Amino acid sequence: MTAKTTAKKDTEPKKAGAKKAPVARARKPVKETVNKLRIRIRAYEHKILDASLKQILDVAYRFDAVIEGPIPLPTETKKYTVNRASFVYKNAREQFEMRIHKRLLDIINPSPKLIEALTNLSLPSGVNIDVKML
Repeated sequence: MTAKTTAKKDTEPKKAGAKKAPVARARKPVKETVNKLRIRIRAYEHKILDASLKQILDVAYRFDAVIEGPIPLPTETKKYTVNRASFVYKNAREQFEMRIHKRLLDIINPSPKLIEALTNLSLPSGVNIDVKML
């Protein structure tokens, strides 16, 4: 006959007051807070958009700012279909579209002088600017 050998399991009940050995854990490095000034620029004409973006970049480079971008975002197109005639001629239609060009620019750890210079900057009409602090 062959005998099977099995490993014995701990059949003793665990004690309620037993403490586990301390586990060494790696500490996470402390992250420095990074302030970002996120600028989203929108315009209908890409030439005016690029000109105003160049003005913003010139001001930022003058104050030695760290810049990420400019990142071109997808162009948003809005299409409109309008009847040419006012009454009967349903098949006579015109189509119009508006294109909104967008750019994104991040300035890392902006100085107060840089923020003041950007607020005093005069940009052409037709350019929409959204500024957020992250």
